Amino acid sequence: MSTHAATSAPASPRLTAWRLLANNRLAVAGLCLILLIALLALLVPLLPLPDPDATAPADRLKPVLTEGHLLGTDQLGRDILSRLLWGARISLAVGLAATLIAAVLGSAIGIVAGYAGGRADNLMMRGIDMLMAFPYILLALAIVAALGPGLMNALYAIAVVNIPFFARNVRGVTLGYAHREFVDAARLSGKGPLAIVVTEVLPNVLPVIVITMSTTAGWMILETAGLSFLGLGAQPPQADLGSMLGEGRAQLFTAPHVSIVPGVMIFLIVISLNLLGDGIRDVLDPRLRSGALARPGPVTHVTRGRAAPPNTAKDAALSIEGLETGFRRGRDVLPAVRGVSLHVRPGECLGLIGESGSGKSVTALSVMGLVASPPGLIRNGAIYLKDEDVLSMPETRLIASRGSRVAYVFQDPLTTLHPMMPVGRQVEEAIAAHQPLGAAERREKAVALLDKVGIPDARERARHYPHQLSGGQRQRVGIAMALANDPEVIVADEPTTALDVTVQARILELLHDLQRERGMALLFITHDFGVVSEICDRVAVMKDGEIVETGETRQVLADPQHAYTKRLIACVPELGTGDRFLERVAGLFRREAQAS
Repeated sequence: MSTHAATSAPASPRLTAWRLLANNRLAVAGLCLILLIALLALLVPLLPLPDPDATAPADRLKPVLTEGHLLGTDQLGRDILSRLLWGARISLAVGLAATLIAAVLGSAIGIVAGYAGGRADNLMMRGIDMLMAFPYILLALAIVAALGPGLMNALYAIAVVNIPFFARNVRGVTLGYAHREFVDAARLSGKGPLAIVVTEVLPNVLPVIVITMSTTAGWMILETAGLSFLGLGAQPPQADLGSMLGEGRAQLFTAPHVSIVPGVMIFLIVISLNLLGDGIRDVLDPRLRSGALARPGPVTHVTRGRAAPPNTAKDAALSIEGLETGFRRGRDVLPAVRGVSLHVRPGECLGLIGESGSGKSVTALSVMGLVASPPGLIRNGAIYLKDEDVLSMPETRLIASRGSRVAYVFQDPLTTLHPMMPVGRQVEEAIAAHQPLGAAERREKAVALLDKVGIPDARERARHYPHQLSGGQRQRVGIAMALANDPEVIVADEPTTALDVTVQARILELLHDLQRERGMALLFITHDFGVVSEICDRVAVMKDGEIVETGETRQVLADPQHAYTKRLIACVPELGTGDRFLERVAGLFRREAQAS
């Protein structure tokens, strides 16, 4: 038996909101730009600028960089820089106010409709549908035409036409929370509907509201400018960016700067708000910045120049040598697995055991490059299938080896099986991925596999969908798919955790019998020493991403060497011990605390 002490994991840097935002350079650029524009707009009354409404016909259409008129003058001789900053001030105020009004009203409608459901939901959403039936710009024009031209009326129009956008988004999210367990618990505690909405639903929906506001504020400023461009917003002599653009179109060919300058300012405001909106979205949902929700690559990224130790177990079907896998977080890489070395021989079952978060699944997924990248990264080590290094394989060969040489059985078959496809068809797909068989032959082989793993009336069951099967039957389907191409290695990642005790025992017996019958190597991942004692020949104990103890299963169970192994074994309940079980576990922890 070999043991080694686990080193303490390095402290993870705390990923603050500012640091998360700083990781997105475009968002930082958008923030700096919009802050600069907003600062100039706020300070414009204090700046030494001419009166924006003062006309000077003798100085009309002066070009850019004219002395005393940095951005030139318009057709009435008014200073464009002064009008630009005053106009930006008005456009920002109107656009952001319209965004706030639309967000408050639309979100209120969405939350009430999503939480109340029934007739209230139908009534509110049909009203929203009626608003959405009109093209939003035409609806805005109709509202302004009815109310009369003016900035305030333009504000109301833009706010009204954007209410359905917020209402729809927020209602959809609210529906997902309205019947969640924590909301049901709040109802059972005696909270009323208003209290539940405010304390339970709103905090969960608020990030969606903020994200929607940040990503739509730029467009609402653009829509306000559009109404002013048509003469329905700001009225002379008052100027906003849209009215400046509209007044300058007549001089587009003779003095293009009159219209280009406000057009560029509108572009800068909209693009900066959109970039900042992306950054705010990442801050409120860190999974987006970490890459957890990004579309992963076909294989896990491997660091160039990695250290690849030689294969020390030539007779093993699967050898893992010095594996180091981590996850990118901004510019840092947080280690999940450090220096892991494992060997599984043909016909052998190796149990990989440890508490949740110890790195077991990351190790298993690293074998076939299935750790999602981004953010996953294999930094060092080697993985050998017999004598071939997986991490050096061409991408096409590695993908071809999945399912044919190494197959996986995952924890929850209900999430890994396709919900819209019969289970027999899914087994056929696993066969077709690696075997050039005809449709009839594939169908017969799929039925045979389902029968092999103990599915009763396999031919009929093959036509059923996953939701029509029990948990144990779904897991048997997953095992059939794993066996479809006679792999050399099967990785079973806690395949019995979601099952009850009797079904778990049958699944373990099935896996053990099939592994022995076919001479496959089985890497069995679990957190339960009771399961390990039943089917595993050897066991490796993992803590904080490192292997702290390995050995024959019986020897480790009889004489564990590492304190962590002792704690795991002590936590396995024994029939008939009653309260003595808790006293035994508590006593073990007390003795270790005193020894340390």
